[in-house]
Amino acid sequence: MTVASERVLAAEGLERRYTVGGGLFRKSGEVQALRGVSFGLDRGRTLAVVGESGCGKSTLARVVTMIEPPSAGRLEIDGTDPQKADEAGRRRLRRTVQIVFQNPYGSLNPRRKIGDILEEPLVINSDADRTARAEAVREMMRRVGLRPEQARRYPHMFSGGQRQRIAIARALMLRPKIVVLDEPVSALDLSIQAQVLNLLVELQDEFRLAYLFIAHNLSVVRHFADEVMVMYLGRAVEQGSRDAVFEAPQHPYTRALLAASPVADPSRRGERTKLSGELPSPLNPPPGCVFHPRCPLANARCRAEVPRLQMLNGRLVACHAVEEGRAA
Repeated sequence: MTVASERVLAAEGLERRYTVGGGLFRKSGEVQALRGVSFGLDRGRTLAVVGESGCGKSTLARVVTMIEPPSAGRLEIDGTDPQKADEAGRRRLRRTVQIVFQNPYGSLNPRRKIGDILEEPLVINSDADRTARAEAVREMMRRVGLRPEQARRYPHMFSGGQRQRIAIARALMLRPKIVVLDEPVSALDLSIQAQVLNLLVELQDEFRLAYLFIAHNLSVVRHFADEVMVMYLGRAVEQGSRDAVFEAPQHPYTRALLAASPVADPSRRGERTKLSGELPSPLNPPPGCVFHPRCPLANARCRAEVPRLQMLNGRLVACHAVEEGRAA
């Protein structure tokens, strides 16, 4: 039986700005980490956000998890705008969206036992008594592949993969609908990465979780995501289904990212899209298309006019060259 889709996360024109610098003799500047990002996410689906360091991936994660408010735009979590919700509404939304951080060694309090770490979300956000909380901890530990008796141990007594399982268990204690995965396997060995990813897939199927997957490893994204959003300097430059983006990338930046990713197919060894220069400073972004200083297809229009994200060749693309057919 097919389960109807349920939209649990919607973003429209999200922006996030930071004021930096300034002082007695210096003028402050502004960094625009997010520039009009829009997307939607349904239960049981995974949206991967990819791009170089500094593209805005982690800022997007902080906004979605309500760690930071958006400077502009609209964000709806499970049908509610966090900016307009009262304290009770925001408390409910904190249960709805949870996050798993990148570093399993730094995300757990070394002075607390694992059982206490897992029980803490229930202490803060539920009315369950001690017995019910302890049983919930034991059940969740079993579900992520840990033994309940390990609840009496401290984080330093576990391996990296086990710590990340604990972090996943902590995120699921409140039965959220949305889980933000901020590069959850990048600090793990390859064999452990596969085990953790398989666990995440099983948990998604069981609880119909919606994943916002922040990643830089495109091989992982290709096997894990349903949809992909490619970001560059705070903007989404290409967005579509996993198969569309990986099989026929349209934006020159997407092509460069995929070309730089190792592949096992010898026939594709010669496929390379070289980028010149470095990522521009977010304090002083270039005019027009922010990618044009590094783009091999840039022309005068690219240097003057910001491309709009529009449906081209079966996915959303923000590129004048694709729109004009110069990227074919």
